[in-house]
Amino acid sequence: MIQRRSHGTGAQRITQIRGANRALVLQTLRKFPQISRAELARRTGLSEGAVSRISADLLQQRLILEQGAENSTGGRPGTRLELDQTHHRAIGVDIRQWETRVSLGNLQGQVLETHRFRTPSSSKRTLDMVVEQVALLHADLEAGCAHGVGVSVRGIVDHENGVVELGSARTWDRVNVKEYLEERLALPVFVDNDVRAAALAQFRLGSTEVHDSRCMLFIRVDEGVGMGIVMDGKIYRGTHRSAGEIGQMVVADAPGVGVQDRPGCLELMAANPATFQRYQSLSSENRPMSGESESRVRKICHLAMAGNPHAVEAIRASARFLGIGIANVIWCMNADVVYIDGAITDAWPIVIEAIQEQLPVGEEFLHFHNILLRPSALGQDAGIAGALVLPFVELFELGESPVIAATSN
Repeated sequence: MIQRRSHGTGAQRITQIRGANRALVLQTLRKFPQISRAELARRTGLSEGAVSRISADLLQQRLILEQGAENSTGGRPGTRLELDQTHHRAIGVDIRQWETRVSLGNLQGQVLETHRFRTPSSSKRTLDMVVEQVALLHADLEAGCAHGVGVSVRGIVDHENGVVELGSARTWDRVNVKEYLEERLALPVFVDNDVRAAALAQFRLGSTEVHDSRCMLFIRVDEGVGMGIVMDGKIYRGTHRSAGEIGQMVVADAPGVGVQDRPGCLELMAANPATFQRYQSLSSENRPMSGESESRVRKICHLAMAGNPHAVEAIRASARFLGIGIANVIWCMNADVVYIDGAITDAWPIVIEAIQEQLPVGEEFLHFHNILLRPSALGQDAGIAGALVLPFVELFELGESPVIAATSN
Protein backbone atom coordinates (compact mmCIF):
# COMPACT_ATOMS: atom_id res chain seq x y z
CA MET A 1 0.00 0.00 0.00
CA ILE A 2 1.30 3.45 -0.91
CA GLN A 3 1.53 5.82 2.06
CA ARG A 4 1.27 9.54 1.62
CA ARG A 5 3.87 11.73 3.24
CA SER A 6 2.54 13.68 6.16
CA HIS A 7 2.34 17.47 6.08
CA GLY A 8 4.62 17.51 9.10
CA THR A 9 7.39 15.72 7.22
CA GLY A 10 7.10 18.12 4.29
CA ALA A 11 7.14 21.15 6.58
CA GLN A 12 10.16 19.74 8.37
CA ARG A 13 12.01 19.28 5.09
CA ILE A 14 11.23 22.86 4.08
CA THR A 15 12.53 24.10 7.43
CA GLN A 16 15.72 22.06 6.98
CA ILE A 17 16.26 23.46 3.47
CA ARG A 18 15.78 27.02 4.71
CA GLY A 19 18.20 26.37 7.55
CA ALA A 20 20.75 24.87 5.16
CA ASN A 21 20.50 27.92 2.89
CA ARG A 22 20.95 30.28 5.85
CA ALA A 23 23.97 28.27 6.95
CA LEU A 24 25.41 28.41 3.42
CA VAL A 25 25.08 32.20 3.36
CA LEU A 26 26.71 32.55 6.79
CA GLN A 27 29.55 30.18 5.86
CA THR A 28 30.20 32.12 2.66
CA LEU A 29 30.28 35.44 4.49
CA ARG A 30 32.77 34.01 6.93
CA LYS A 31 35.03 32.99 4.04
CA PHE A 32 34.46 36.09 1.91
CA PRO A 33 33.63 39.11 4.06
CA GLN A 34 32.16 42.25 2.52
CA ILE A 35 30.58 40.97 -0.69
CA SER A 36 27.41 42.08 -2.44
CA ARG A 37 24.17 40.14 -2.60
CA ALA A 38 24.83 39.40 -6.28
CA GLU A 39 28.29 38.01 -5.49
CA LEU A 40 26.82 36.05 -2.58
CA ALA A 41 24.26 34.50 -4.94
CA ARG A 42 27.00 33.58 -7.40
CA ARG A 43 29.19 31.94 -4.77
CA THR A 44 26.36 30.03 -3.07
CA GLY A 45 24.41 29.04 -6.18
CA LEU A 46 21.21 30.46 -4.65
CA SER A 47 18.94 32.80 -6.57
CA GLU A 48 19.30 36.53 -5.92
CA GLY A 49 15.75 36.53 -4.59
CA ALA A 50 16.58 33.81 -2.08
CA VAL A 51 19.74 35.63 -1.00
CA SER A 52 17.76 38.86 -0.52
CA ARG A 53 15.17 37.12 1.66
CA ILE A 54 17.82 35.35 3.74
CA SER A 55 19.84 38.56 4.07
CA ALA A 56 16.81 40.50 5.31
CA ASP A 57 16.22 37.84 7.95
CA LEU A 58 19.86 37.78 9.03
CA LEU A 59 19.99 41.58 9.18
CA GLN A 60 16.97 41.63 11.47
CA GLN A 61 18.61 39.07 13.75
CA ARG A 62 21.83 41.12 13.81
CA LEU A 63 23.85 38.25 12.38
CA ILE A 64 25.03 40.31 9.41
CA LEU A 65 25.27 44.00 8.60
CA GLU A 66 25.57 46.23 5.56
CA GLN A 67 28.62 48.28 4.72
CA GLY A 68 29.06 51.10 2.20
CA ALA A 69 28.61 50.75 -1.57
CA GLU A 70 31.13 48.56 -3.36
CA ASN A 71 33.17 49.69 -6.32
CA SER A 72 31.19 49.35 -9.52
CA THR A 73 32.01 49.81 -13.19
CA GLY A 74 28.50 50.90 -13.99
CA GLY A 75 24.91 50.72 -12.88
CA ARG A 76 23.65 51.02 -9.38
CA PRO A 77 26.36 50.15 -6.85
CA GLY A 78 25.45 47.46 -4.31
CA THR A 79 26.04 47.37 -0.60
CA ARG A 80 28.47 44.92 0.92
CA LEU A 81 27.40 42.35 3.48
CA GLU A 82 29.50 40.96 6.31
CA LEU A 83 29.07 39.14 9.60
CA ASP A 84 27.98 41.43 12.43
CA GLN A 85 30.71 41.23 15.07
CA THR A 86 29.03 43.68 17.43
CA HIS A 87 26.18 41.68 18.95
CA HIS A 88 26.34 37.87 19.17
CA ARG A 89 28.78 36.46 21.70
CA ALA A 90 30.15 33.18 23.00
CA ILE A 91 32.14 32.40 26.14
CA GLY A 92 34.98 29.92 25.73
CA VAL A 93 36.66 27.86 28.44
CA ASP A 94 39.97 26.10 27.72
CA ILE A 95 40.89 23.75 30.58
CA ARG A 96 44.53 22.77 30.41
CA GLN A 97 46.85 21.00 32.83
CA TRP A 98 48.51 24.16 34.12
CA GLU A 99 46.10 26.95 33.35
CA THR A 100 42.41 27.49 32.58
CA ARG A 101 41.42 30.33 30.30
CA VAL A 102 37.93 31.86 30.12
CA SER A 103 37.33 34.26 27.23
CA LEU A 104 34.57 36.27 25.61
CA GLY A 105 34.47 36.12 21.81
CA ASN A 106 32.42 37.12 18.77
CA LEU A 107 31.07 35.32 15.69
CA GLN A 108 34.50 35.09 14.10
CA GLY A 109 36.19 33.73 17.21
CA GLN A 110 37.95 36.99 18.00
CA VAL A 111 38.87 37.15 21.69
CA LEU A 112 37.47 40.28 23.35
CA GLU A 113 38.28 39.70 27.03
CA THR A 114 40.08 36.96 28.95
CA HIS A 115 40.33 35.75 32.54
CA ARG A 116 42.93 33.15 33.61
CA PHE A 117 43.51 31.02 36.67
CA ARG A 118 45.80 28.17 37.69
CA THR A 119 43.93 24.90 37.13
CA PRO A 120 43.20 23.14 40.46
CA SER A 121 43.85 19.41 40.78
CA SER A 122 40.16 18.81 41.54
CA SER A 123 37.72 18.79 38.60
CA LYS A 124 34.92 20.10 40.84
CA ARG A 125 37.00 23.02 42.07
CA THR A 126 38.03 23.78 38.49
CA LEU A 127 34.41 23.87 37.31
CA ASP A 128 33.38 26.01 40.29
CA MET A 129 36.04 28.56 39.33
CA VAL A 130 34.84 28.36 35.72
CA VAL A 131 31.32 29.23 36.91
CA GLU A 132 32.65 32.29 38.73
CA GLN A 133 34.60 33.59 35.72
CA VAL A 134 31.84 32.89 33.18
CA ALA A 135 29.31 34.68 35.39
CA LEU A 136 31.56 37.76 35.46
CA LEU A 137 31.80 37.88 31.66
CA HIS A 138 28.10 37.15 31.14
CA ALA A 139 26.96 39.84 33.57
CA ASP A 140 28.04 42.63 31.20
CA LEU A 141 26.40 41.19 28.07
CA GLU A 142 23.25 42.44 26.44
CA ALA A 143 20.26 40.16 26.99
CA GLY A 144 19.84 37.48 24.31
CA CYS A 145 23.26 37.84 22.68
CA ALA A 146 25.10 35.00 24.46
CA HIS A 147 24.97 31.77 22.44
CA GLY A 148 26.40 29.75 25.28
CA VAL A 149 29.59 28.42 26.78
CA GLY A 150 32.05 26.26 24.86
CA VAL A 151 34.38 24.08 26.92
CA SER A 152 37.60 22.62 25.53
CA VAL A 153 39.01 19.83 27.72
CA ARG A 154 41.57 17.04 27.43
CA GLY A 155 40.51 13.40 27.22
CA ILE A 156 37.87 11.28 25.50
CA VAL A 157 34.71 13.37 25.43
CA ASP A 158 31.09 12.46 24.70
CA HIS A 159 30.36 15.78 22.98
CA GLU A 160 26.64 15.07 22.59
CA ASN A 161 26.07 14.70 26.34
CA GLY A 162 28.95 16.91 27.47
CA VAL A 163 30.64 14.19 29.51
CA VAL A 164 34.39 13.67 29.90
CA GLU A 165 34.45 9.87 29.75
CA LEU A 166 38.19 9.44 30.26
CA GLY A 167 40.12 12.48 31.43
CA SER A 168 43.80 13.32 31.45
CA ALA A 169 43.68 12.66 35.22
CA ARG A 170 41.43 10.37 37.27
CA THR A 171 39.58 13.27 38.83
CA TRP A 172 38.18 14.07 35.35
CA ASP A 173 36.86 10.57 34.57
CA ARG A 174 33.06 10.46 34.03
CA VAL A 175 32.59 14.17 34.75
CA ASN A 176 29.36 15.60 33.31
CA VAL A 177 30.68 19.07 32.51
CA LYS A 178 27.59 20.14 30.57
CA GLU A 179 25.08 19.26 33.28
CA TYR A 180 27.20 20.76 36.07
CA LEU A 181 27.71 24.09 34.33
CA GLU A 182 24.21 24.45 32.85
CA GLU A 183 22.61 24.00 36.27
CA ARG A 184 24.70 26.84 37.68
CA LEU A 185 24.88 29.23 34.72
CA ALA A 186 21.48 28.85 33.00
CA LEU A 187 23.31 29.01 29.65
CA PRO A 188 23.71 26.36 26.92
CA VAL A 189 27.02 24.52 27.37
CA PHE A 190 28.92 22.70 24.60
CA VAL A 191 31.83 20.41 25.46
CA ASP A 192 34.44 18.76 23.25
CA ASN A 193 37.94 17.36 23.26
CA ASP A 194 40.50 20.15 23.12
CA VAL A 195 42.31 19.00 19.98
CA ARG A 196 39.10 18.37 18.03
CA ALA A 197 37.70 21.76 18.99
CA ALA A 198 40.97 23.42 17.96
CA ALA A 199 40.93 21.53 14.64
CA LEU A 200 37.46 22.86 13.90
CA ALA A 201 38.56 26.39 14.79
CA GLN A 202 41.61 26.09 12.52
CA PHE A 203 39.41 24.95 9.64
CA ARG A 204 36.78 27.64 10.11
CA LEU A 205 38.93 30.58 11.15
CA GLY A 206 42.09 29.79 9.21
CA SER A 207 43.25 30.98 5.79
CA THR A 208 41.15 30.48 2.67
CA GLU A 209 43.61 27.87 1.33
CA VAL A 210 41.98 25.20 3.53
CA HIS A 211 38.32 26.04 2.91
CA ASP A 212 38.04 23.44 0.15
CA SER A 213 40.00 20.77 2.03
CA ARG A 214 38.42 17.30 1.95
CA CYS A 215 40.57 16.01 4.81
CA MET A 216 42.41 18.38 7.13
CA LEU A 217 44.54 17.06 9.99
CA PHE A 218 45.33 19.18 13.04
CA ILE A 219 48.16 17.71 15.14
CA ARG A 220 48.90 19.11 18.57
CA VAL A 221 52.21 18.38 20.28
CA ASP A 222 52.30 19.07 24.02
CA GLU A 223 52.37 16.62 26.94
CA GLY A 224 51.24 14.05 24.38
CA VAL A 225 50.46 14.02 20.66
CA GLY A 226 46.85 14.23 19.51
CA MET A 227 45.10 14.81 16.21
CA GLY A 228 41.81 16.33 15.12
CA ILE A 229 40.35 15.21 11.78
CA VAL A 230 38.11 17.52 9.74
CA MET A 231 36.49 15.67 6.83
CA ASP A 232 34.37 17.68 4.40
CA GLY A 233 34.11 20.49 6.93
CA LYS A 234 33.05 18.38 9.91
CA ILE A 235 34.90 16.75 12.79
CA TYR A 236 35.35 12.98 12.48
CA ARG A 237 35.29 11.30 15.90
CA GLY A 238 35.12 7.58 15.22
CA THR A 239 33.07 4.82 16.86
CA HIS A 240 34.40 5.40 20.38
CA ARG A 241 34.93 9.17 20.02
CA SER A 242 38.68 8.64 20.04
CA ALA A 243 39.66 9.00 16.37
CA GLY A 244 42.98 10.79 16.01
CA GLU A 245 44.79 9.40 19.07
CA ILE A 246 48.01 9.10 17.09
CA GLY A 247 50.15 9.44 20.19
CA GLN A 248 49.84 5.67 20.59
CA MET A 249 51.10 4.96 17.04
CA VAL A 250 54.39 3.01 17.21
CA VAL A 251 57.06 4.81 15.18
CA ALA A 252 60.27 3.28 16.56
CA ASP A 253 61.65 -0.06 17.69
CA ALA A 254 62.14 0.26 21.43
CA PRO A 255 62.14 -2.32 24.26
CA GLY A 256 59.24 -2.52 26.68
CA VAL A 257 57.70 -4.91 29.18
CA GLY A 258 54.23 -5.09 27.67
CA VAL A 259 51.81 -3.75 25.13
CA GLN A 260 50.38 -1.28 27.65
CA ASP A 261 53.72 0.54 27.67
CA ARG A 262 53.49 1.20 23.90
CA PRO A 263 57.29 1.19 23.46
CA GLY A 264 58.43 3.49 20.69
CA CYS A 265 55.02 5.21 20.41
CA LEU A 266 54.84 8.70 18.95
CA GLU A 267 53.95 10.28 22.28
CA LEU A 268 57.08 8.90 23.95
CA MET A 269 59.27 9.88 21.00
CA ALA A 270 57.99 13.33 19.97
CA ALA A 271 55.95 15.00 22.74
CA ASN A 272 57.31 17.90 24.79
CA PRO A 273 58.79 15.74 27.60
CA ALA A 274 60.75 13.72 25.03
CA THR A 275 62.20 16.88 23.44
CA PHE A 276 63.18 18.27 26.81
CA GLN A 277 64.77 15.00 27.95
CA ARG A 278 66.79 14.77 24.73
CA TYR A 279 68.12 18.28 25.14
CA GLN A 280 69.05 17.64 28.79
CA SER A 281 70.93 14.46 27.86
CA LEU A 282 72.82 16.20 25.03
CA SER A 283 73.62 19.45 26.77
CA SER A 284 76.49 19.86 29.20
CA GLU A 285 74.41 22.49 30.99
CA ASN A 286 73.44 20.99 34.35
CA ARG A 287 71.24 23.88 35.41
CA PRO A 288 67.63 22.68 35.00
CA MET A 289 65.18 24.76 32.99
CA SER A 290 62.30 26.26 34.94
CA GLY A 291 58.61 26.09 34.04
CA GLU A 292 56.31 23.42 32.65
CA SER A 293 57.15 21.42 29.53
CA GLU A 294 55.65 23.85 27.00
CA SER A 295 57.75 26.80 28.17
CA ARG A 296 60.81 24.55 28.35
CA VAL A 297 60.39 23.42 24.74
CA ARG A 298 59.90 27.03 23.62
CA LYS A 299 63.24 27.89 25.22
CA ILE A 300 64.88 24.96 23.43
CA CYS A 301 63.34 26.12 20.14
CA HIS A 302 64.72 29.60 20.63
CA LEU A 303 68.15 28.16 21.38
CA ALA A 304 67.91 26.02 18.24
CA MET A 305 67.01 29.00 16.08
CA ALA A 306 70.03 30.80 17.55
CA GLY A 307 72.25 27.91 16.40
CA ASN A 308 72.72 25.87 19.60
CA PRO A 309 73.75 22.43 18.22
CA HIS A 310 72.26 20.42 21.10
CA ALA A 311 68.94 22.22 20.81
CA VAL A 312 68.92 21.70 17.03
CA GLU A 313 69.61 17.98 17.46
CA ALA A 314 66.85 17.60 20.08
CA ILE A 315 64.28 19.42 17.93
CA ARG A 316 65.26 17.55 14.77
CA ALA A 317 64.97 14.17 16.51
CA SER A 318 61.46 14.90 17.79
CA ALA A 319 60.43 16.33 14.42
CA ARG A 320 61.79 13.24 12.64
CA PHE A 321 59.54 10.94 14.66
CA LEU A 322 56.67 13.37 14.19
CA GLY A 323 57.31 13.19 10.42
CA ILE A 324 57.13 9.39 10.49
CA GLY A 325 53.78 9.59 12.24
CA ILE A 326 52.47 12.22 9.82
CA ALA A 327 53.56 10.16 6.80
CA ASN A 328 51.71 7.12 8.18
CA VAL A 329 48.52 9.13 8.73
CA ILE A 330 48.66 10.66 5.24
CA TRP A 331 48.99 7.16 3.78
CA CYS A 332 45.87 6.10 5.69
CA MET A 333 43.70 9.22 5.43
CA ASN A 334 44.76 10.66 2.05
CA ALA A 335 44.79 14.07 3.74
CA ASP A 336 45.37 17.24 1.77
CA VAL A 337 46.20 19.67 4.62
CA VAL A 338 48.19 19.09 7.82
CA TYR A 339 48.52 21.69 10.57
CA ILE A 340 50.91 21.30 13.50
CA ASP A 341 50.27 23.11 16.76
CA GLY A 342 52.51 23.37 19.80
CA ALA A 343 55.66 24.91 21.18
CA ILE A 344 57.84 22.91 18.77
CA THR A 345 56.61 25.09 15.88
CA ASP A 346 58.66 27.98 17.32
CA ALA A 347 61.56 26.31 15.45
CA TRP A 348 59.49 25.77 12.29
CA PRO A 349 62.34 25.94 9.71
CA ILE A 350 64.10 23.08 11.53
CA VAL A 351 60.87 21.15 12.16
CA ILE A 352 59.51 21.33 8.60
CA GLU A 353 62.82 20.18 7.12
CA ALA A 354 62.96 17.13 9.40
CA ILE A 355 59.31 16.25 8.70
CA GLN A 356 59.62 16.59 4.94
CA GLU A 357 62.58 14.20 4.97
CA GLN A 358 60.10 11.52 6.07
CA LEU A 359 57.59 12.16 3.27
CA PRO A 360 58.09 10.15 0.07
CA VAL A 361 58.85 12.08 -3.11
CA GLY A 362 58.00 10.95 -6.62
CA GLU A 363 55.24 10.84 -9.21
CA GLU A 364 54.07 7.43 -8.00
CA PHE A 365 53.33 8.70 -4.46
CA LEU A 366 49.98 10.33 -5.23
CA HIS A 367 49.02 10.64 -1.55
CA PHE A 368 51.75 13.22 -1.04
CA HIS A 369 51.17 15.42 -4.08
CA ASN A 370 50.39 19.06 -3.17
CA ILE A 371 50.18 18.39 0.57
CA LEU A 372 49.91 21.65 2.55
CA LEU A 373 52.00 21.35 5.71
CA ARG A 374 51.68 24.39 7.97
CA PRO A 375 52.22 25.53 11.56
CA SER A 376 48.91 26.36 13.18
CA ALA A 377 47.94 29.98 12.64
CA LEU A 378 46.18 29.93 16.01
CA GLY A 379 49.37 29.44 18.01
CA GLN A 380 48.86 29.56 21.78
CA ASP A 381 45.22 30.54 21.20
CA ALA A 382 44.22 27.21 19.58
CA GLY A 383 42.50 25.86 22.69
CA ILE A 384 40.43 28.93 23.43
CA ALA A 385 39.63 29.45 19.73
CA GLY A 386 38.22 25.93 19.66
CA ALA A 387 36.11 26.59 22.75
CA LEU A 388 34.71 29.80 21.23
CA VAL A 389 33.70 27.99 18.02
CA LEU A 390 31.55 25.37 19.80
CA PRO A 391 28.50 27.53 20.69
CA PHE A 392 28.21 28.65 17.04
CA VAL A 393 28.43 25.17 15.44
CA GLU A 394 24.65 24.78 15.00
CA LEU A 395 24.33 28.29 13.61
CA PHE A 396 26.95 27.77 10.88
CA GLU A 397 26.03 24.13 10.12
CA LEU A 398 22.23 24.22 10.42
CA GLY A 399 21.43 27.92 10.09
CA GLU A 400 19.80 28.02 13.52
CA SER A 401 20.73 28.07 17.18
CA PRO A 402 18.72 27.87 20.44
CA VAL A 403 19.37 31.56 21.10
CA ILE A 404 18.17 32.67 17.64
CA ALA A 405 15.10 30.45 17.89
CA ALA A 406 14.20 31.84 21.32
CA THR A 407 14.55 35.49 20.29
CA SER A 408 12.56 34.92 17.08
CA ASN A 409 9.52 33.53 18.91
